[in-house]
Amino acid sequence: MGNTRDLSNRINESYSRLSKGQKLLATYITDNYDKAVFLTAAMAAASLTGCQSGGSSDALTPVTLNEVAHSIFYAPMYVAIEEGYFADEGIDLDLVTGFGADKTMTAVLSGSADIGFMGSEASIYTYNEGANDYVVNFAQLTQRAGNFLVAREEMPDFTWEDIKGKDVLGGRKGGMPEMVFEYILNQNNIDPAKDVNIDQSIDFGSTAAAFSEGQADFTVEL
Repeated sequence: MGNTRDLSNRINESYSRLSKGQKLLATYITDNYDKAVFLTAAMAAASLTGCQSGGSSDALTPVTLNEVAHSIFYAPMYVAIEEGYFADEGIDLDLVTGFGADKTMTAVLSGSADIGFMGSEASIYTYNEGANDYVVNFAQLTQRAGNFLVAREEMPDFTWEDIKGKDVLGGRKGGMPEMVFEYILNQNNIDPAKDVNIDQSIDFGSTAAAFSEGQADFTVEL
């Protein structure tokens, strides 16, 4: 009981200095302390003495983040930007869409972006090509691929057998969406090289437009 009261006091004393994200976490803990595991509570309490809410815009650190694609899969990040969570942590975030991992990687290597938000395959390719100034993957932000297989008509009873013999826009060869798609096909006993016609000639950022213009039966989108 004493630990509960002590934590509550620390939260109340620090609450006015917390960022929006920290306030949400603090409120949850005080409302659900009996459900929270001790480690979560301890970590939250430690964070309360850390970063304070960002002050004036002059104190913000400018950061350019180049995302591989603008997708609903990344909606939490867009919400965080709109709600000012990055600003509260002292970051003036400039979000740029690269339209492809190769372009995002180029932006990072050239210095026009500080951080690249993309699949890990691009950094592997760059390293294998012998680049001296290669990039480093430092955070995993998604645990699953956010790819969608898009058809021209509704297919409520879709099975993977339906895709056999069809034309599919898969994006560039070696790109994460295309590799994930081939993995899923193999998992469903479909040979990507023999059972499906995968078009890898169109850049991932252009597949949606090509599909809208009538190319292929399916497209892999993010």
